[in-house]
Amino acid sequence: MAMYQSMGPIREHIYKEKHTGGVTLKDVDSQLWVTEFAAFLKKSGKLPIPKWTDIVKTATFKELPPQSNDWYYIRTAAVLRRIYLRQGVGCGALRKIYGGRMNRGSAPHHHKTASASVLRSAMKGLEEMKLVAKHPDGGRMITSAGRRDADRIASQVMSRHSVVQTDATETVAEE
Repeated sequence: MAMYQSMGPIREHIYKEKHTGGVTLKDVDSQLWVTEFAAFLKKSGKLPIPKWTDIVKTATFKELPPQSNDWYYIRTAAVLRRIYLRQGVGCGALRKIYGGRMNRGSAPHHHKTASASVLRSAMKGLEEMKLVAKHPDGGRMITSAGRRDADRIASQVMSRHSVVQTDATETVAEE
């Protein structure tokens, strides 16, 4: 279990007792899940990629565009994770979440928001894939198909990385 590698045998037993319904997105490491889901989005080929992804910056405070070729898939997976965790989140809230500190030289830093067009196009792409729908009170909410895919990827992440972590803890215990 990637997230719980330092748990003792008693705590791990208690964790397994509480979570009998299966693995959800909340049970796995966020970075591992986002990379796995981004690979799933890329493999499916259903996510429409805008033409401008190779030249756009993700925020005004950034100096360069993303270096990875798969950055749009990663950002879209991260947006889906945020919508899963907090239903009804909209473009404005996501701009604040993905925003950051603007370097103003010797002047103090100020928080700047992320690019709205990147986040809007990611949400629209997830809507076209039927993973996200519009919330009645505004923002977006995850659909049952989106929850199913997210939890399926989470269970794959948990099964892949729990074997690696148990092997690592055994080798540490043997030394």
